[in-house]
Amino acid sequence: MTERLLFPTPDREAARPEDDDRLPPARFAYDRHTWKEIAHLLANLPVSLVGFTYTVVVLFTGGMLALTVIGFPLLTLGLLGARQLGRFERARARRLLGVRIDEPSRLPKRRDGYLPWLWMTLKDPVGWRTILYDFIRLPWGILTFTITLTSLFVLWPVLPFIARGLANADRAMVRGLLSPSDELEQRIAELESDRGVVVDTANADLRRIERDLHDGAQARLVNLAMGLGLAKEKLLEDPDTAAEMVAEAHGEVKLALQELRDLARGIHPAVLTDRGLDAALSSVASRCTVPVKVTVDLVARPAAAIEGIAYFTVSELLQNISKHSAARTASVEVWRSADRLLIQVEDNGRGGARLDGGTGMRGLADRLGAVDGLFILDSPVGGPTTVTAELPWRDRTPGQP
Repeated sequence: MTERLLFPTPDREAARPEDDDRLPPARFAYDRHTWKEIAHLLANLPVSLVGFTYTVVVLFTGGMLALTVIGFPLLTLGLLGARQLGRFERARARRLLGVRIDEPSRLPKRRDGYLPWLWMTLKDPVGWRTILYDFIRLPWGILTFTITLTSLFVLWPVLPFIARGLANADRAMVRGLLSPSDELEQRIAELESDRGVVVDTANADLRRIERDLHDGAQARLVNLAMGLGLAKEKLLEDPDTAAEMVAEAHGEVKLALQELRDLARGIHPAVLTDRGLDAALSSVASRCTVPVKVTVDLVARPAAAIEGIAYFTVSELLQNISKHSAARTASVEVWRSADRLLIQVEDNGRGGARLDGGTGMRGLADRLGAVDGLFILDSPVGGPTTVTAELPWRDRTPGQP
């Protein structure tokens, strides 16, 4: 069983959803696709009339009043309304033409005042492309309405072919002017999604640290304080008992310190900061219950954030190997290829790992995706399991620990 979870990277272009749409070929017989295309073409006239009227009113009113105080605000409102017209047109094309187009990203909220928000809205490419779409649609709407209505009575045997040709032109217009084709828009949408993943991951980490502190080191320190208090009371009355209680408290101190060290290592190990990935991964591999061969081939160290994500990715994968794989051996390889940091973790265990199997794979995939990474899981039943992860390479800034 092989599962792939791909995240967009700078050199990998995401597949367009509409490329997967497959319409049956046009035939002399009328089917539901043909009737949908005919309905769309007949609706072009009233819809284009509304859009053209709206566009003319917005441009005329905004242009005439541009020199006054209310001119630009009115034009801004017009562009925001054009976005809603574009949303309606995308929904109509999706319902009747089978064209599935992602919604453009929303305008970001500006907290630095009214004028920056006004200027940002006036530069909105989505609104202006919708204005252009509605402006040029009126002649096309009249043409398609006339041809379709006439053909419905005169050329009805070949109307499916005529409707398909006209509908394809409509599909091209919608994709060309109403799709979020601008790379910046797509990047904004990706960053908004990634930001949510990063926030959720950070909150989960904070809750884990709080739980570990509360249930582990904090509980031991409370017991230690109580034990030392009792020992203090018995110091004069029963020195032998007090000495035993101090000895127990000394053991509790050692355990609490060990738990704090483990917790600190889970947040960011000192060996990673001081000596880099090679030493840090060798350290985490030594704690794995399976013999692990670690190979790190890096001439230089990546940025601290990328290095940390790589460390925690390998650490989580090795924990999964210890707990779930029943493997006899495992290996970790890390190397750089062009502007990517590549990680491959392999074991000869039972296999069958899945992204939704509850072993933390989905969380790893989300964390890598938040930084334009790539996560590939190949785990057929019976093994072996191979996990390949990619991270963008960023050079370490001078003076960075």
